[in-house]
Amino acid sequence: MRRPRLPAWLPLDPYLLALLATVGLAALLPARGQAAGLVGGASTAAVALLFFLYGARLSTREALDGLRHWRLHLTVLACTFLLFPLLGLAARALLPTLLTHPLSNGLLFLCLVPSTVQSSIAFTSIARGNVPAAICAGSFSSLVGLLLTPLLAVALLGGDAGGFSFDSLGRIALQLLLPFLLGQALHHRVGAFLVRHKKVLGRVDRGAILLVVYAAFSAGVVAGIWRQVSLPRLGALMLVEAVLLTVMLLLTWYGAGRLRFDRADRITIQFAGSKKSLAAGLPMAGVLFGAQASLAVLPLMLFHQMQLMVCAVLARRRARDPQAELAPAAVAEVSPGGQHPTARGR
Repeated sequence: MRRPRLPAWLPLDPYLLALLATVGLAALLPARGQAAGLVGGASTAAVALLFFLYGARLSTREALDGLRHWRLHLTVLACTFLLFPLLGLAARALLPTLLTHPLSNGLLFLCLVPSTVQSSIAFTSIARGNVPAAICAGSFSSLVGLLLTPLLAVALLGGDAGGFSFDSLGRIALQLLLPFLLGQALHHRVGAFLVRHKKVLGRVDRGAILLVVYAAFSAGVVAGIWRQVSLPRLGALMLVEAVLLTVMLLLTWYGAGRLRFDRADRITIQFAGSKKSLAAGLPMAGVLFGAQASLAVLPLMLFHQMQLMVCAVLARRRARDPQAELAPAAVAEVSPGGQHPTARGR
């Protein structure tokens, strides 16, 4: 007897299930006392390893070659680091009717995080967009986000979310930027090795993020943060995020049209400019928010799954568009490494 299958339009992300299971483990068995110190140290080391691998895998020459399509990349960066933050600031008007102050801070932090890499590439490919441009756009967004996300967080959130300060920038430099630059310096030595073992390293990536989530949510449980969140507030947060995603999908598609990009580039701008990276946001939140990180990353975790589900449907519809028959065939049907677009959150 065959097992019932989920509808094709409902991409249930196994990694999201692992994240939710990790949150449940932190709720039932949070790290306390000496164990919390050990988990925190392991989490810091895992984040450094994560960003070292990001830097080692990124080909600097490919990134420089992509600069030729500068109008598209500037448009994606403007969507990610200008339009999104403006909408996040506008959502402050929902305080305290729909959102609590910590959830509002988390929503604004979500708007400051860089775009994804793998899922943007995969959805662009499915929709028959400009895949090489999507690769470069996601990479540029990640690079710029290493510096711009913490700066925007300090400027826009100040001391409201667990002790933001310019000291946080120093921690970001030591824990995130320095390992990334070291990886870039060693790319020519280890890049080929990473390509050969990308599946194993993908598990390392996801395991590191799960450890960060456990450390953050353990600290939140010990501090009693979860007593501040009710089911109606969670429902309101999901509604606000649905509106946010809808607005960005419309702005990126029709705005790119007004800027006279062709169909393939409009697809790239829509998928790269409307999404946020869970893999980049979680480590940054752990460094910047400290004990408040569990509530800070909750909006990002919810938005992550929402964007995957909506964009999976949208990409398939774009592929069935009659204009798609006139477009060149996509470079690949899946992201690098052969993963389904919902398999990674970068």
